[in-house]
Amino acid sequence: MSVFGIETEYGITVHGDGPAAGLHPMHWSNLLVRTYAELAGATQRWDYDTENPLADARGFTVPRDIAHPSQLTDDDTMANLILTNGARLYVDHAHPEYSGPEVTTARDAVLWDAAGDRIVHAAAERAGARLGQQMRIHKNNTDGKGASYGTHENYLLQRSTPFHRVVVQFTGFLVSRQPLTGAGRVGIGQHSEQPGFQITQRADFFEAEVGLETTLNRPIINTRDEPHADNRLHRRLHVITGDANRSEFAGWLKVGTAGLVLAAIEANLVGDGVRLARPVAAMRAVSHDLTCSALLELADGREMTALDLQETYAAAAAKVVDQQPERLLNLSEAKDLLVAWQDTIDALRRDPRDLGDRLDWVAKWTLMESYRQRDGLTWDHPKLALIDLQYSDVDPAKSLYSALVRKGRMRRLLTDEDIDQARLEPPTDTRAYFRGRCMARYPQSVVAAAWDSLIVEVPQRRTLLRIPMLDPLRGTKDHVGAQLDAHDDIGGLIVALGL
Repeated sequence: MSVFGIETEYGITVHGDGPAAGLHPMHWSNLLVRTYAELAGATQRWDYDTENPLADARGFTVPRDIAHPSQLTDDDTMANLILTNGARLYVDHAHPEYSGPEVTTARDAVLWDAAGDRIVHAAAERAGARLGQQMRIHKNNTDGKGASYGTHENYLLQRSTPFHRVVVQFTGFLVSRQPLTGAGRVGIGQHSEQPGFQITQRADFFEAEVGLETTLNRPIINTRDEPHADNRLHRRLHVITGDANRSEFAGWLKVGTAGLVLAAIEANLVGDGVRLARPVAAMRAVSHDLTCSALLELADGREMTALDLQETYAAAAAKVVDQQPERLLNLSEAKDLLVAWQDTIDALRRDPRDLGDRLDWVAKWTLMESYRQRDGLTWDHPKLALIDLQYSDVDPAKSLYSALVRKGRMRRLLTDEDIDQARLEPPTDTRAYFRGRCMARYPQSVVAAAWDSLIVEVPQRRTLLRIPMLDPLRGTKDHVGAQLDAHDDIGGLIVALGL
């Protein structure tokens, strides 16, 4: 496991009669982000100069004139903030999006993702008060009527690992992990045209095995080759198949097991025997099967269940822990993940309902079945769709997930105090520390930021300076903490760092 992070696009609605009633959700999202800018005192802009979202890992770059507009992200008309915790809050088309800072443990990925929930909730409350209308934010992935929005994971990989190997060996993991990581959804099909309940929110929206797009013709393996790091050494695998998890345990398992499997692929310990014959069809079959027993055909003609495949991947990950632990930045967490991974697989084999305190889809399914039995509801009843939505609400007073937490019915990994601290402060062991601390100490001097650089104004030099940050493991507290603490102005820091 190396460096990774989570990006979350939130569903947004505005209720009641008022000035925002007839506006496009893009405008609501823009208001939310600008409102948080006022709360946080942030005025910086995002620097798109170092980004290239049209670079493809298959060895080419898509011309801008033929790229779908959704792939072009350099829109300075929408609010775009860099936060003191090292994260980014901005408008992505019609959604507010929070991109968490770079981290080195799966627990930290979940921690700073949860901090994002609190950030957008605080902004929504203030924006709604200003409008005189209620603004609601949901951490989900579909409106149930044909639209889907993403929760993306990012993993730093070695450039030397052949991308073809990643495609062949990682696809089966993404397809088969759904029973461990799905958020659950009412409705089958992109437009919920068939009544029912399925394990994930995203499976029905994937239509290709490999590709560059993220908003249409979605691929299981995304080929965007934009490392936000030294291109000679790294690539960033942009994973778009995952659900938005409210459960801290499910989110931890999602990111942690993926990191372990990618480490195993880099070590060439997985092999091609996990290749699926029809990955897109398999993805939907797994999501629609609440028994977790559907057989999937492999490319070599064998058949395995999703849980069988997960055990194969877990065995490969165990080899990394035992034979090449130097590949892992946090060996202790890796060992904990292996135990939790196998325990979850075993429980899913026995009875998925035993995991109602850990997995979102089981918790949600259990809630809905209790209502169905009590009130005699069919799966197309509107009340069940409302329960689905309420589970994902980020407002603790309205969220059914939060209600389960208060009743002690969801297993937690984090404390509320940890999350509140992460809302303001960055991780200490990646370059996010330098980015976040600069935003906190020198907000008027930071002109713009990207993941891999900061542009600062240095009064003593009467010029702008781009500070490169190509190594995600540099700029940590150990590297620059003393210098940041010692200097109250950006000029002194620049001299201390020898820039």
